[in-house]
Amino acid sequence: MAQLYSSMKPTPMLKDELDIVIPTIRNLDFLEMNDINRILGPKSSCISFKDSACRCFGYMVSKKKYIYTIDDDCFVAKDPSGKEINALEQHIKNLLTPSTPDFFNTLYDPYGDGADFVRGYPFSMREGAITAVSHGLWLNIPDYDAPTQLVKPLERNSRKFYLPLKSLNNEVVLLYVDAVMTIPKGTLFPMCGMNLAFDRELIGPAMYFGLMGDGQPIGRYDDMWAGWCVKVICDHMGWGVKTGLPYIWHSKASNPFVNLRKEYNGIFWQEEAIPFFQSVTLPKECTSVQQCYMELAKLVKEKLGKVDPYFTKLADGMNTWIEAWDELNSPDGAEAKAPKGKDE
Repeated sequence: MAQLYSSMKPTPMLKDELDIVIPTIRNLDFLEMNDINRILGPKSSCISFKDSACRCFGYMVSKKKYIYTIDDDCFVAKDPSGKEINALEQHIKNLLTPSTPDFFNTLYDPYGDGADFVRGYPFSMREGAITAVSHGLWLNIPDYDAPTQLVKPLERNSRKFYLPLKSLNNEVVLLYVDAVMTIPKGTLFPMCGMNLAFDRELIGPAMYFGLMGDGQPIGRYDDMWAGWCVKVICDHMGWGVKTGLPYIWHSKASNPFVNLRKEYNGIFWQEEAIPFFQSVTLPKECTSVQQCYMELAKLVKEKLGKVDPYFTKLADGMNTWIEAWDELNSPDGAEAKAPKGKDE
C-alpha cells in the first residue's frame, strides 16, 4: 500500500507543491482500501504488491510538482551537534539549484553555501543544468545487499570520519562530512528509495519501480531499476542528479536471509543489466520522458529479454505504466482520486 500525504509545507515557497509518499505494510484503516485497482483498473498489473515498489503508484496519482519518498522505518536524523536535520529543506535546496553533470567541480556542489566553482571550471558551463533528482543518504543502518549484511552485521554509518588531523593534546579530530555532488553524465548509481526527492513534472514518468516482490522472481531492486532508467533519461535530456545531503535515520536492519531470497536473481542479473544501461543511447527523436521510457522498454525487451523472460514481462509493465501515467496526467485525462491523509 502506498501512503500519500499531501502538502506537507516544508517551506513557504513550496506551499501546495509537494507530496510525501511512504510505502508500508502496516494496517492503515484510515485510508480507503484497493485504490490501485479502483483507479487503474486492468492497468493495475504494472504496480507491485506487498513490496516497496508500490510507492510509484503514489507518484502517479499525485498532482504536485515535487515528490519526497521515504521508508516507514526512517526518521529525523541529527547532525554531530545534536541539531535535527531538516531533510525536506535540503532536498528542496538541491532541486531548486542547478546541477553540474557535464563537468565535475572538485569542491562538490558549487551552488551550496560557502562553495563556488574552482579554478579551471569553464565559465560557459557555470549556469549548470536543471536538477531532476535529489538522492539523500542515511545514518545508522547502511543500505547493504544481503551478502554484505551477512559479512558486516554490526556495521553502522555515523558519517563521522577520523581524519589525520591532530589537536594540541594529540587527539584525533572528529569531523562531520556534509556534501552534495552531481553524479557525472554517463555514470550510473545505485539509487536508494528510502530518502529520495524528485521533480515529478520533469522526471515523474520514469520513476517506475518495476515489477518486484509478491509473485515476481526478484525483489529489492525496484529503486535501483528506477535509478538506472532515470539516470539514462536525465543524461539524454540534459538534466542533473544530485546525491549526498540530507541524511535520515534508518532505524532497523532487515533480515539478510529474507533479503537474499529476494535479491538472489538480481545479484546475477545486474551483471547483464548494468552494462546494458551503460551502453544505451537514446535517439534524438526522443524529446519527452515518455518517449525515452518507451524506447527503453523496447530495448529492455530486445536485449534483456534474452537473459530471462522476466525482463520481457517487465518491459510490458513499463509500457503499461506509461499508458496509465498518461491517462491520469494528461490535460484531458481522468482525474485520479488519490488517497488522502488524516487531516484532509
